[in-house]
Amino acid sequence: MRKITSVLLLILLCMLLSGCWSKRELNEIAIVVALGIDQKGDEFEVTVQIVNPGEISSKQPTSGRSPVSTYSATGSTVFEAIRKVTLLAPRKSYFSHLQIVVLGSELTESGIKPVLDLLTRDHEFRNDFTIIAANETTAKNIISVLTPVEKIPASKIANSLKISEKAWGSTVTVTMSDIITLLHGEENSLVLSTLELIGDKQAGMSQENVDQIVAPATLKYSGLAVIKQGKKVGLLTDEESTGYNFLTDNITSSIMQIACPSGGNLAAEITHTKTTVKGNFDKDLPKIHVSVSVQQNIGEVNCIIDLSTEQAIMHINEETSTVIKQKMEKTLYALQKKYKADAVQFNKILHQQEAKKWKNIKDQWSTIFPDVEVMLDVVVQTRSTGTTQNSTFFPIEE
Repeated sequence: MRKITSVLLLILLCMLLSGCWSKRELNEIAIVVALGIDQKGDEFEVTVQIVNPGEISSKQPTSGRSPVSTYSATGSTVFEAIRKVTLLAPRKSYFSHLQIVVLGSELTESGIKPVLDLLTRDHEFRNDFTIIAANETTAKNIISVLTPVEKIPASKIANSLKISEKAWGSTVTVTMSDIITLLHGEENSLVLSTLELIGDKQAGMSQENVDQIVAPATLKYSGLAVIKQGKKVGLLTDEESTGYNFLTDNITSSIMQIACPSGGNLAAEITHTKTTVKGNFDKDLPKIHVSVSVQQNIGEVNCIIDLSTEQAIMHINEETSTVIKQKMEKTLYALQKKYKADAVQFNKILHQQEAKKWKNIKDQWSTIFPDVEVMLDVVVQTRSTGTTQNSTFFPIEE
């Protein structure tokens, strides 16, 4: 009898769990791959980039229509604006495949915290999408640009960010999950990669932008926006952004231009880095020590230099060390003196490594950070000179 009861209970549970009450067919939803949010007076304007499935299918010939469509609506809250998009779009927006969220320039300056609540609260939004800031333009303009090579502009924006971060080192991928962690507290700061629109905005929104060899409008990453207490307080230059990534152990590869002893220059490719940050207290004053270990290869030589000598390699190592240190110093000056924003998270280093002493100063950190002494140590090793040692085009005199 007990076995029969167990079987009946199991069958009943299976009946309850196997329903499709919440299912949504593909032809009933609009898959959103990019979301733009702008401040428009006292209201928010949202722009959604929706995929046109038939235009990106490899099995069907293209009809010449755009692979994506954009719709915009305004509301007193982001949630309201998103629902108002249904007045324009043929289907309800579906956000589970969201790749990119772009925050407009005016919004980042007035404060991003009000728009983040929906992105963390609504069950349709995952926390692995990337957030970027528009530079001197609106998120709507960024979202509306059609891009060559990549059919879906959101994919272009995401891929360019990842590639530039790995190959050049001046951008940072920040996900919603990262922001939740970094903005957990009034004094925590962070950076967001910024995207600017170059060229003809109107042409960028038309098929003309992908039909020409040189696109009339392009999207370009242009430094890092410094966000303090939820508001943009400044912008790191390309050089300062690279320095930021050295400070935060986020350099995979980059190119350093080095001056040669006899004039001219050479380019070195950074192939590996490791940054270690340590914090301590000296007479109750916090100090930070940043150690960077770098490996590089010689990529291009435009000068007369004998790479077979130990002296030449030592010179290159020292010059690379100086260049990297200068980039980090410029970054620290910008963050400490200009913006007074601890976007490099030195507070967390001190909290982790000197927890007891950190408690005594944590409430005054915003006033202490600008004057914290930071010691930089950069050690560089040149591993390879390439397939040739000395340049054929700049021969060494006998």
